[in-house]
Amino acid sequence: MVKKIAILATDGYEDLELHYPRIRLNEAGYETELISLHRREIKGKYGYPIKPDKLIREVNPDDYDGVIIPGGTKNPDYLRRDKDVLNFVARINETKKLIGSICHAGWVLISAKIVKDRRATSYFAIKDDMVNAGAKFEDFPVVIDNNLITSRMPDDLPEFMKAVLVFLKD
Repeated sequence: MVKKIAILATDGYEDLELHYPRIRLNEAGYETELISLHRREIKGKYGYPIKPDKLIREVNPDDYDGVIIPGGTKNPDYLRRDKDVLNFVARINETKKLIGSICHAGWVLISAKIVKDRRATSYFAIKDDMVNAGAKFEDFPVVIDNNLITSRMPDDLPEFMKAVLVFLKD
């Protein structure tokens, strides 16, 4: 059975943080589904358009083996306001499945209440938010705390994806 990974995104996603993980996962034989808040095409921070596969209100987290949450500032800010997104991420965490978070996506983790007492990193601009939510912040390209794999920025994507692919092999 092929593992299925959700990618949560909406307008303003960091282009590389969505497309690079999606391509790497597909190359490695995993199925990816882009899940969004709206059915319409969404655009990245730099204007790259992509059509979502499904809506967050249509999916069951138990049908996925993990989730990747790209950053950008607008994307996670919009995502964290949606209760279905927060419930999805919290359920993935409860079942100890992969949660990959890059850059500002730490905001979604904070709002889903899954960072307290966990080692994590993020873009430096939200370090205080992560610390105030109880995360044990570490400034490294990738920080792994069981099923939670976090990264700081697009430059860290190669190390981030290596960690994600190792986690998924187990």
